[in-house]
Amino acid sequence: MNQKGQLDLQHLSKSKPVYMIGVGGISMSALALILKQAGFSVCGSDFKESDMTAFLQKQGIQVHIGHHAENIGDVSAVVYTAAIKEDNPELAHARTLGVPVVERAVLLGEIMKWYQAPIAVSGTHGKTTTTSMLSEVMMAAETDPTILVGGILPSIGGNMRIGGKQYLVTEACEYCGSFLEFNPKISLILNVEEDHLDYFKDIHDIVDCFHAFAAKTPADGVNVVNADDPEAMASVQGTEAKILTFSVLTKETDFSAIDVAFGADGCADFTVLKQGEFFMNASLSVPGMHNVKNALAVIAAADYMGISPETMQAGFDQFKGTKRRFEQRGMVNGAYVIDDYAHHPTEIKTTLQTAKKAAGDHKVWCVFQPHTYTRAYKLRAEFAESFADCDGVLVVDIYAAREKDTGLISSKELAADIQNCSHNAQYAESFAAAEAILRAWAKPGDYLLTLGAGDVNTICKLLCE
Repeated sequence: MNQKGQLDLQHLSKSKPVYMIGVGGISMSALALILKQAGFSVCGSDFKESDMTAFLQKQGIQVHIGHHAENIGDVSAVVYTAAIKEDNPELAHARTLGVPVVERAVLLGEIMKWYQAPIAVSGTHGKTTTTSMLSEVMMAAETDPTILVGGILPSIGGNMRIGGKQYLVTEACEYCGSFLEFNPKISLILNVEEDHLDYFKDIHDIVDCFHAFAAKTPADGVNVVNADDPEAMASVQGTEAKILTFSVLTKETDFSAIDVAFGADGCADFTVLKQGEFFMNASLSVPGMHNVKNALAVIAAADYMGISPETMQAGFDQFKGTKRRFEQRGMVNGAYVIDDYAHHPTEIKTTLQTAKKAAGDHKVWCVFQPHTYTRAYKLRAEFAESFADCDGVLVVDIYAAREKDTGLISSKELAADIQNCSHNAQYAESFAAAEAILRAWAKPGDYLLTLGAGDVNTICKLLCE
């Protein structure tokens, strides 16, 4: 048995509960609800109370607050998230019980076997937005998809939707090779860049991992891949499944975008070509060139499923974005307060370019919260060069997430690096200090952004109060 463990849901007893460590997480909670709907008894734990733990309890799922070995009784299996360490008392106790003990990705991979055409959306960036956009298109086509998304999609009232047994659409994260446990029929590879360098050695290691993921798509399935990304293209070489490519740079692909025009809100209208011939005119309700790329991936997958261009556009009309993806939270001093999950250099550049285009002659200010010490340290030079499209950036303390501070990097040092590159950065010692500076900067028509995958969005709430 490998470290992630093995699980056979088909033969797992339903007379005893499945115990889920970290059940309040956005992915784990969705899987818990799917298991319960399928007739399994489910219980679990989380380190703190939240809206999600309260919701799960209302659905009849017992949730213990805090991780204690005695929480786990007589269970059929134990599932844990990648954030759970081996010294966690519940995980350590679970390994003595003689029942399957598996990571979340293994459970999701098994659940995917219940569906005729599971869809996995992978890539260093854009997974949540593209999964959500594809979900809207599939719902517009009345395919009744089961949806698992790593954010809040307003049209489904949360992060999941339980549908029929033909389609499941989910994000597929490369961290720790999690997506290698999946069993997709349709796979999307949006981009492949350096990230999660606490796990991967380098970009070659990352490409190898994506190649192993692409190779899991069966010969009668399809890999939808970004032709503008050489690493993404390298990841599908030699795989058995059909390959569909998309591009915003060349017409020599299966799907391409031409005549891209942006409105005052930063949202694009464009023409889509299929193998060089007119396919459809598309109009988006989310801003930025990156969303044109995301839409092309969705169009390629939807066309493969037999969805018409008219229905695709109906889905695009419905999709107004997900929470924490260029989400307008309110206004202060006549300035727009925007929250975005961007925490990788490429994502930051893309988000700031979108904001600059939307702001026009006005200013773009931001607060950046680095996410994990490893990412901040290993991508230090790339972060330093990411803020050229910002008039001023405040760097707050690093959000540790799963890591401990080893002293390799600090936000003060990162702020100095950015200042050396674009002469627009300073360190803010607290959220309150950052809020006060943003308020002083804000003028009518300006854009105030909070960037990061941690809790930096707290500043949006402070500003809008």
